[in-house]
Amino acid sequence: MNLTIENIQHHRNGICGAPFYVLLFRDPDEGRMLGVVFDEPHHVAVFNLDKLAAGNIAFGVNSWRGDRYEPSLRTAIAGWGREEAR
Repeated sequence: MNLTIENIQHHRNGICGAPFYVLLFRDPDEGRMLGVVFDEPHHVAVFNLDKLAAGNIAFGVNSWRGDRYEPSLRTAIAGWGREEAR
């Protein structure tokens, strides 16, 4: 998948929530997207940013297959982690 990663941030989610990563990225077919990736496999949510900005969170309209994006997003996170360690 040919994604352009714009930003990655890690959120610890308070003192008892499951931590997650947030990614801003561009999908050449779908536009600017937001991905939420938890540590556990298969726990990925993806949204189109323009639709979010318009208040659209409807299933089937602003819902994207996390399994389709997961490999690319996890690869980007792994590369980002190596950069952060420097």
